[in-house]
Amino acid sequence: MPLPLPMSRANPLKDLSEHFAFGANWADYARGVDDERISHARQALERLLGDAVRGRSFLDVGCGSGIHSLAALQLGAARVLATDLDPLSVATTRRMLRDHAPAESDWSARQISVFDLDPDALGTFDVVYSWGVLHHTGAMFEAIASAARLVAPGGLLCLALYRRTLLCPLWRAEKRLYTRRSPRTQRLMSGLYKRAFQLGMRLTGRDPQRHEAEYRGRRGMSLDHDIHDWMGGYPYESIGPVALRRFVEPLGFEVVQQWARPGGIGLFGSGCDEHLFRRL
Repeated sequence: MPLPLPMSRANPLKDLSEHFAFGANWADYARGVDDERISHARQALERLLGDAVRGRSFLDVGCGSGIHSLAALQLGAARVLATDLDPLSVATTRRMLRDHAPAESDWSARQISVFDLDPDALGTFDVVYSWGVLHHTGAMFEAIASAARLVAPGGLLCLALYRRTLLCPLWRAEKRLYTRRSPRTQRLMSGLYKRAFQLGMRLTGRDPQRHEAEYRGRRGMSLDHDIHDWMGGYPYESIGPVALRRFVEPLGFEVVQQWARPGGIGLFGSGCDEHLFRRL
């Protein structure tokens, strides 16, 4: 039997007024998307899923800019449904796919909360993909369980979630503060974070300029937009790979692979661990 859902922090799960403005950040990021970024996003998705997307149905939960829904279509997905709670993310995804998806692709983008995903209404999917999203819902465990219900028998559930660190409580408080500040204050806070991060790199013998130049090669992302997303990503939860496996396996899944690093202190925050499960 599945384990009971752990209680999450109380948050208005469908009220965007308490959430960071993810959609605005992804809409701004999408203006700079070019063929190189799309290529990097496609390579990153292929690294995670191999050839499992080709000819299969693909559900993108929390589609953001739409670049990974696009990557799935370019990798040969037979059908893509992109969903997001934020209407601006949905609009951005539609533009992204209209402008770049292969001709005659079967796709749709819809404003749906992860908590409203209904297999009776939407069907099930060969691949359910959610990268860096479900830890921002305010009820991470419930969100994982809801997304998992849409995975077809033998299908794959691909998740990226913030790894647990010692300073997660501090970052949760910071994110709540940042989300409630003005754009000017947010720019100041994110600028200070970036300078501190660059100083930390120099002190450990790394080149921050090279890091920033190479950053776009990581899933086609933008360092400045990701810093803004990290600083403001509220609601916020995190989890380690063992705890996630213990939660997901009783839902009827087996581990395919987990790409995880030790959480550590988390002085500059926490990256995402990536997890791939298969429904039995």
